[in-house]
Amino acid sequence: MSKTLKLTLDILIGAALPIVILKYGTAPFGVLPAYLLAGLIPVAWVLLDLFVFTRRFNFISAYGGWSAVMRGALAFWFVDGVLFAFKDSASYLFAVIVFGGSLFLSAPITRAIALQGLAPDTPERRAWTDRLLNEPRVKHALWKSAAIIGGTNLVFGLANFFINWALVREAFGTAAFNNQVANVNAITRVVLVLPDMIALFWAFRLMYKAIYAELPAAEQVDHRRGDFWVLVQRREDALAIGKTGEHEGALLAPAHAVKAPVLRVV
Repeated sequence: MSKTLKLTLDILIGAALPIVILKYGTAPFGVLPAYLLAGLIPVAWVLLDLFVFTRRFNFISAYGGWSAVMRGALAFWFVDGVLFAFKDSASYLFAVIVFGGSLFLSAPITRAIALQGLAPDTPERRAWTDRLLNEPRVKHALWKSAAIIGGTNLVFGLANFFINWALVREAFGTAAFNNQVANVNAITRVVLVLPDMIALFWAFRLMYKAIYAELPAAEQVDHRRGDFWVLVQRREDALAIGKTGEHEGALLAPAHAVKAPVLRVV
């Protein structure tokens, strides 16, 4: 499946279809069936993509899978008012816990994302990547990226909560409730998702910019062709030469430091 088709299906099934079902499917299907369909179809699509189409099990897919399972479970929590606003904002809270909580650990969760994106395919490259990600400038960028993603989800989660609390006022189990949920989703899926995507792009750009800043400059290296590992190997070679030079310098230093004996004539 091409990336363009995948993105189109994500938008149609994950955002547009639930709104259409709530808006126009309540009358033919019934209030509760339409509500459950709108909540479970996006979840089913995420799991289908994970286990059938993509079949890539890593941090990002696990994060998406757990988020989908959580949303599927919450679909059966039939509440309204402030509790519904909280339920609809649970995915933002999950992101705040995962990304924000990782800031208190020795390695933020963005390290796993960077490691997955770089995809070292041999033990040697894995060792190179670990050393690269442990550079102070890179570690700071990883921490800052996690803070950006966690902070963004906190702000947008609060915004999503108050929008739902203000606009979804009808009781659960009524056609008016489904209609209000559809109206709110039509707002939040655009007003909040687009800035969130921009924040993600900013965080990832900051992270990878710091990684490439640790690599030697190369005028004729095509990063898109997989020449990233060429630069990493050049960095490793330079580090090895530097360590060899330091070792030789340490061996020679004591000899230079020895002073010639002073002969005294008695």
